[in-house]
Amino acid sequence: MKTQITEMFGIQHPIIQGGMHFVGFAELAAAVSNAGGLGIITGLTQRTPELLAKEIARCREMTDKPFGVNLTFLPTLSSPDYPGYIKAIIDGGVKAVETAGNNPQKWLPALHEAGIKVIHKCTSVRHSLKAESIGCDAVSVDGFECGGHPGEDDIPNFILLPRAADELKIPFVASGGMADGRSLVAAMALGAQGMNMGTRFIATKEAPVHDKVKQAIVAASELDTRLVMRSLRNTERVLRNDAVDRLIAKEKALGASLKFEDIIDEVAGVYPKIMLEGTMDAGAWSCGMVAGLIHDIPTCKQLIDRIMAEADAIIRQRLMGFLTA
Repeated sequence: MKTQITEMFGIQHPIIQGGMHFVGFAELAAAVSNAGGLGIITGLTQRTPELLAKEIARCREMTDKPFGVNLTFLPTLSSPDYPGYIKAIIDGGVKAVETAGNNPQKWLPALHEAGIKVIHKCTSVRHSLKAESIGCDAVSVDGFECGGHPGEDDIPNFILLPRAADELKIPFVASGGMADGRSLVAAMALGAQGMNMGTRFIATKEAPVHDKVKQAIVAASELDTRLVMRSLRNTERVLRNDAVDRLIAKEKALGASLKFEDIIDEVAGVYPKIMLEGTMDAGAWSCGMVAGLIHDIPTCKQLIDRIMAEADAIIRQRLMGFLTA
């Protein structure tokens, strides 16, 4: 399948693996890229630019296909060494960067000069238009269904994607609720040039996370995620567990007086314990409503091949059948 996204990133299938904290290691990125999609290493999971450089080199040993790096720009007083991370990406010969968080405009000239295509994650049309205006090459449009941070507008993809298609001139992919061939065909019908999957890629053989994490996703339904930190305007969709229940209880009790410090035990530094050690109630972790559509743990190749076969059948048989009926 050829789209503007496959052409832009030099990939076989219009499927991107989103950057995920303590999930997007070289093993997963390489497996997705080898299967014809665009694998993504999560930059800030690597504590220093030097460690990111080693992770890029490790991924290069596992695939000769294009892969990218996610770089999230955080609104913190003590910012990570972003110049160092950018240099590691450029020196590593990476040709795709997924940016997220704060405006990436400051870093675009260096990335573009190195021949790197930039896709920015956005949760609204206005932010997507801003990304287009500053020179991003593509946008990942994240609907309200997505795991992680869905923004504060609460617009689901059935509305958000066609709105983006109405306004944007650059290509975009759909993110949030993406799991299978139906997702891909629906996203493209609504104007996207491909799709970005996060939660679905956690539940794969190659995802370097504890099996308890994968089994939790398989066991979950579409009713099992919760929105936390709404009053802090840092909304995150997470999978319900004991820590999330404690967090929500604190939010209800404290109301408008809630501060980040009140919930720090449930949200700070918990990802290594959950993703690597399988301590499932250590804290809140991002998961999309799409968990309700995830019922197995295939390899990345099995998953992507299945998605593309499903999409082909839907387009050629089901949809064409409507035209000839």
